[in-house]
Amino acid sequence: MPELRAVFFDIDDTLYSTSEFAERARSASIDAMIDAGLDIDREVLRQELEEVIQEFSSNFDHHFDRLLQRIPRRAYRHHNPVCIVAAGVVAYHETKARHLAPYEDAAEVLKILAGTSLIRGVITAGVPVKQAEKLVRLRLIEHLTPSAIYIADQVGVSKPNPKLYRRVCSMMNLRPGETMYVGDNPLSDIDPPNQIGMMTVRLRRGGKYRDAVGATEPLFEIQNFWDLLDRLRKEFGVAIPS
Repeated sequence: MPELRAVFFDIDDTLYSTSEFAERARSASIDAMIDAGLDIDREVLRQELEEVIQEFSSNFDHHFDRLLQRIPRRAYRHHNPVCIVAAGVVAYHETKARHLAPYEDAAEVLKILAGTSLIRGVITAGVPVKQAEKLVRLRLIEHLTPSAIYIADQVGVSKPNPKLYRRVCSMMNLRPGETMYVGDNPLSDIDPPNQIGMMTVRLRRGGKYRDAVGATEPLFEIQNFWDLLDRLRKEFGVAIPS
């Protein structure tokens, strides 16, 4: 294997279970809006919210406003809709504060890698402040190399454009062949970095892309971060501190 100098990670469904957290937080918001006076069947509300998210994307800031626009006004006839929206927002953020957590093995392995000479970074897409907030709330930012955190909107190129990965390597003075990327989505986390010659690792432990098929194969697949640590030690000679 070539020399390995840096390992970059995706965030969503890689460092933590985005799918599991989103389901928990949205469920809490639905319950809170009903408790605040929204008179509608819970399952109907959930399905409508899913449609809103699909249509406007998960990064849209006004899901609950759009949700109330789509249901009959009689469902909140005796209530100020802003208060119902606020109840949903508060419940979502309270769930975030209480339950947003990294995969335990991801936190442990990143902490171990912080004791090595490897650059430890992130290449992610999404609203910059939201992606950065995740790293802070997950308490993983302290284990990362501060100069190696890249959010696509700040770079000017987004996934799945391979230029994103090429530009990050250039800004870090790294050759793609000495750089590894770990992610869960074969279409945006494996195929593009493969195209520029990076080493790729697919984390296949769950999430909506578990069964997705890309055009190229990763260097290897892992089920958890302990598998990654074992590969780094055995195949790349990374000196793991005891």
